[in-house]
Amino acid sequence: MANPSFPQSPDQLFGSLFHDVQLSHVFADSKTFVDCVPKLTPHDLVALYETEKQKPGFDLETFVREYFVVPDKVASDYVSDRTISTGEHINRLWDRLTRQADPKIEGSSRVPLPHPYIVPGGRFREIFYWDSYFTMLGLKEAGRVDLIRGMLDNFAYLIDTFGFIPNGNRTYFLSRSQPPYFALMVGLLEEIDGPDTLIKYQPQLEREYDFWMDGRYSLTAQKTIEKRVVQVDGNRILNRYWDDTPTPRPEAYRQEIELTEKAEPLGVVPEALYTHIRAACESGWDFTSRWFADQQTMTSIRAADIASVDLNCLLYRLEATLHDAALRNNEWKMAYEEYDPLVRDREQAIQQVFWNEETGFFHDYDLVAQKQTHALTLAGVFPLFVKLATPQQAERVHERLKTDFLQAGGWVTTLNLTGQQWDWPNGWAPLQWIVYRSLMNYGFSETAKEGRNRWLALNDKVFQATGKMMEKYNVVDAALTTGGGEYPNQDGFGWTNGVYLAMDKERKGERMNE
Repeated sequence: MANPSFPQSPDQLFGSLFHDVQLSHVFADSKTFVDCVPKLTPHDLVALYETEKQKPGFDLETFVREYFVVPDKVASDYVSDRTISTGEHINRLWDRLTRQADPKIEGSSRVPLPHPYIVPGGRFREIFYWDSYFTMLGLKEAGRVDLIRGMLDNFAYLIDTFGFIPNGNRTYFLSRSQPPYFALMVGLLEEIDGPDTLIKYQPQLEREYDFWMDGRYSLTAQKTIEKRVVQVDGNRILNRYWDDTPTPRPEAYRQEIELTEKAEPLGVVPEALYTHIRAACESGWDFTSRWFADQQTMTSIRAADIASVDLNCLLYRLEATLHDAALRNNEWKMAYEEYDPLVRDREQAIQQVFWNEETGFFHDYDLVAQKQTHALTLAGVFPLFVKLATPQQAERVHERLKTDFLQAGGWVTTLNLTGQQWDWPNGWAPLQWIVYRSLMNYGFSETAKEGRNRWLALNDKVFQATGKMMEKYNVVDAALTTGGGEYPNQDGFGWTNGVYLAMDKERKGERMNE
């Protein structure tokens, strides 16, 4: 449940006012109200609302717009110059996507951060955890190392303040994290500033690890799941995504109340539904058939029942980074006696639990059914990204990628068409980068470059047509826009910009060497 020492979220602060606004369709997007900034203290506003709503002719929308500052979309007034290159457009846009250090405002859902940072764009007006790693790839190529350092220091601040990195710097995100890319961010800055970067962030790397591994010492043969830690096949310790607040998300309140109304007649317990939805949100893949028991419908979501292959690969990378940080800090005993066994155990567990010899791919693992899920998704590429796959496994994953996932505009996320945004026919910048680097790691450069070039061409085509960089793209049919999910496609867009610049640099380097 919500930590009483953490700042309260809008549903807690505004009570009945929050409930009424979200269910009355005052705003088309439930995220708008939770990002509004009150002009009075929450206590005074709620008291005023209880008085005003009794008066004849009271209008809720008029009240909200009078007593709250309603946020705009990020860079909504920006007019793109479509005569310039995509890369030049992105570099012009960085300043529009930059927020300065935040002031503290009573009643605002924004968690103030001490350093400037990049937001994704559109309706996403805050820093997002896993987005930021891919954004940083582009900031590095753009020479904006100042922003990389500031964003990393912001994440360190969040770890120091809350014990983990939230989904984003909003009070309504303080019950969950996102895929743990902090170690990769530290590694990226290490490439720029040198190996002492590991020592600087070692305390926060350790706390991040403690967050994900919290509960591991209470696991037993009878109790195999505790928070984000799970025990598989007797003694294999792995992780799942999870959130301990079984209520509708404030930023999607109306949609989730409506979903509950559909699910309850099917025997779905609302609290369980909310838990699985929030676990899927911690994964960043919100939403996808990957989490659905029937691989089709949202009401069958089971995200908290699944040990995710991508999560466990990222935690392997975190454990390896902790090992390296200990060595750099001359903590030899810690490196070899504490972290080495963790790294080896995780590697063996990933191989044992997630690899499927029959399909030639890595699958997620269903903790309730105690078997792999059927879903084939780009999450199965992560063992190649962290260099855990054998050459033989990489060969088979490569063949499957080339046969099933490579489309006209890049790599499609899953092979299921469900209407969810993390399913067919959509492609996403972070996963394009993961697949590209994974294939390059194992020498499949021709396929890697083909996928990369198709993705860049699609980005260029859409930019020339619209002047925008999108959150996601239809990689199967570029004539059609992307869709699916609980909100329209967003433009901006942080991680798309970052991956474009990083990939484009490598493409240009190859052309120069031809």
